[in-house]
Amino acid sequence: MNGKASITALMSAFGRAFHSEKDANPIFDDRAARKLMTEEEYLGIGKYILEGMDFFAPEKKGTFENDEAALEYLVNTQIAPTPIARGRFCEDSLKTALLTGTKQYVIIGAGMDTFAFREPEIMKKCRVFEVDHPLTQADKIERVKRSGMELPDSLRYAAADLSKDSLKEKLVEAGFDASKKTFFSWLGVSYYLTLDQTEEMLENIAHISADGSTLVFDCGDEGMFSSGVKRVENMIAMAAAGGEPMKSCYSYSELEKMLERHGFLIYEALSPKDIQERYFDGHKGLSAFEHICLVTAVIKK
Repeated sequence: MNGKASITALMSAFGRAFHSEKDANPIFDDRAARKLMTEEEYLGIGKYILEGMDFFAPEKKGTFENDEAALEYLVNTQIAPTPIARGRFCEDSLKTALLTGTKQYVIIGAGMDTFAFREPEIMKKCRVFEVDHPLTQADKIERVKRSGMELPDSLRYAAADLSKDSLKEKLVEAGFDASKKTFFSWLGVSYYLTLDQTEEMLENIAHISADGSTLVFDCGDEGMFSSGVKRVENMIAMAAAGGEPMKSCYSYSELEKMLERHGFLIYEALSPKDIQERYFDGHKGLSAFEHICLVTAVIKK
C-alpha cells in the first residue's frame, strides 16, 4: 500500500484474488487481481486484515487453528462477499448485453478491475474504457506494466476527477462513440454520494447513452443505516474512519423513481436474499452481504 493506490480498490482486489485462490469453485474467478499486487503487498494486506480481528469479530479471537484459518474467516465474512457478487453480476449482465448489440464497455471507478486481461475474446469485439481518478489510474497502469500482462489494443484509459471533470468529454477524448450501444458499470460508488450527486451521475450517463444502453450498479437498501448486523455496522464505521462516509441508501420504489427520472428502466434488481440464492448457496463460509443490492437498468429514449 504505497500511498498512491486507493485502499478501497486494493482491498477489493485482495478479496477477489483471495477468493479465487481459496475456493475450489469460485463465484467470481479473478486470479489476475493478484498480479496487480507485489507478493509483499499481498501478504501485507492479509496481515492488516488479521490485525483487525478485534474490530471485525472480537468474539472469534483465539478460536482459530492458525492465522491462515483466521484470515480466511475474515476475508469470507467481511471483505470478499460484495466484490465477488457484484463482479459476477456485472460481467454476467455484460455478456448478455453483448448478445444484443452492445459494442462498448465503460467502467466508472475502475480501480483494480481486471476484465480487460481476463476476457481476450470479448476484447476483440468490444472496446473497453476504464474511468478513474488520475492518481488511482496512474497507479493501476504502473501495476499492469509491472505485472507483465499484455495491454489489449481495445482498452482505453480515461483519467477523470468526476467531482470537476466532464465524463462525456473525458470519454470522447479516449475514443468513446455516443452513438453505439454501451454497457456502463458503476460499482462500489453510490454509497458515498448524496442523492443529488447520484442523480447528477445518472444524468451524465443518460446524456451520453445510446438507446438500449445498460447500467449496472450496487447500492444500499433502506435498512442499511439502521441495521443491527455487525458486519454492516463495521462497513459503515470503516468508511467513516477512512474519511469516506457512506451517505445514501434507497428503497426499491425510491430507486425506481430516481432511475425513471433519467430515462432508465430497471431490468433486474437483486436483493441480498436473491444474491444469496443465485451465487452463495453451496459456498461454505460465504454469504451475501446484508442490505446490499445489485441493479441492472436499461435506458429508453
